[in-house]
Amino acid sequence: MDEAIALFNQSLEISERIGDVKTKAVTLHKLGIIYANEGEVDEAIALYNQSLEIFERIGYVQGKAATLHQLGIIYANKGEVDEAIALYNQSLEIFEGIGNVEGKAATLHQLGILYANKGEVDEAIALFNQSLEITERIGDVQTKAATLQCLEYLREQRGSG
Repeated sequence: MDEAIALFNQSLEISERIGDVKTKAVTLHKLGIIYANEGEVDEAIALYNQSLEIFERIGYVQGKAATLHQLGIIYANKGEVDEAIALYNQSLEIFEGIGNVEGKAATLHQLGILYANKGEVDEAIALFNQSLEITERIGDVQTKAATLQCLEYLREQRGSG
């Protein structure tokens, strides 16, 4: 992790020096991922928020959507479900607007998990089915497999309830 952080910090310095704000924002986003994966949640949130501010300022909506999605993951992991849902919904709206079907499928899947955890099974199934339809169409076997597992689990729970 230390080596990756050092390299990203070098990238940050260079992008700041040459005025490449998009690269700076992307680098902040990637650093956020590293810190989130290491469990350093507060640092990850700070990095994502810096990245988000730049993406919004320069109008890079793909970066904004991806960062909102990552923030959704963090807040979901923190148990702040309503905040996570709000972030995912913002991300979903952007992914839909720009035609990013991979991002849309992944976000629908994550929303399905949150609604399932809230006990809103019908909503969760609807979200998983939307994700499944997209993953089948685009050949995203990884998200498709995860979504099918979630659907099967919910169907088993419903059958035994």
